[in-house]
Amino acid sequence: MKIAIKYTLFSLLVAMSLISCNTGESLQTYFVDNQEAADFVSADIPTSIVKLDESTLTEEQKEAYKSVQRLNFLGYKTSETNMVTYNAELAKVKAILNDEKYTELMEFRDSGMTFVVKYLGDDDSAEEVIVFGSSKEMGFGIVRILGNNMRPEQMATLANAVQSADFDESQLEGITNFFK
Repeated sequence: MKIAIKYTLFSLLVAMSLISCNTGESLQTYFVDNQEAADFVSADIPTSIVKLDESTLTEEQKEAYKSVQRLNFLGYKTSETNMVTYNAELAKVKAILNDEKYTELMEFRDSGMTFVVKYLGDDDSAEEVIVFGSSKEMGFGIVRILGNNMRPEQMATLANAVQSADFDESQLEGITNFFK
């Protein structure tokens, strides 16, 4: 009887571990796999580079701003010689972001670039918010916004406030120079 219980528990444990394993690539593993690769640039961006005048923010925007802890950036720059690789990498990223676990907040085009904003989590709390932009002329960039108790609707209102914010450009120099 004890042996049967042990085998049953062991079988359940093995089954649970196999079910919980995700064989698909995640955005996090894509970042790790490519952060040192040629034609890629990666950076951890501190939230301190965004200087917001908190007196002009709504309570919802303040709460959203305080919930963000860090930003991870990964970019791929196109050139005349790497278009085949660019298209393959772009397809990988799009396949990852097309997974049903990512919920789309918005998609828009601006100056020849396509932007997609998605989040991982539920309607009440986002584990991460992803901003993905791509252009055949420049390449693509992915920003993972990580924090605590981030709410998707607050992130959308915060995006409006960030558009008029000042940035410490010295900390973004490596990223902006990469795309020149």
